[in-house]
Amino acid sequence: MQAARDRQKSYADLKRKPMEFQVGDKVMLKVSPWKGVVRFGKQGKLNPRYVGPFKVLGKVGEVAYKIELPEELSRVHNTFHFVKEPIEIVDREVKRLKQRRIPLIKVRWNSKRVPEFTWEREDQFKKKYPHLFTKTAPSSSAAS
Repeated sequence: MQAARDRQKSYADLKRKPMEFQVGDKVMLKVSPWKGVVRFGKQGKLNPRYVGPFKVLGKVGEVAYKIELPEELSRVHNTFHFVKEPIEIVDREVKRLKQRRIPLIKVRWNSKRVPEFTWEREDQFKKKYPHLFTKTAPSSSAAS
């Protein structure tokens, strides 16, 4: 199961392209609304995965943009981050599969709603984000 997830993730990472937008561009937003808090679209059983298009009003940060939202979305903050980036390594662990030892790291991402953590293969992650390995991360007692 883990191998299939690793394969799928590495394939997605290869296909992922950095997004950069200009003022006036139109963007679609991927949404996963909290149940009962925000409902996008019309009444019905299914919520849409994407909403928009919305006009980009300006760039706020390296990966953050301010967009023009319609009145019905006035309760939604109009600044969005279009790329998730890892913030720090918070834990380490070694998984054993038969004769193999696979070093894993627990990564905290820059999710705005709730803290988001994932376990990643250390070797693959180090290739993509070497800057996170300049600091020492806490070591898990399960790693021995």
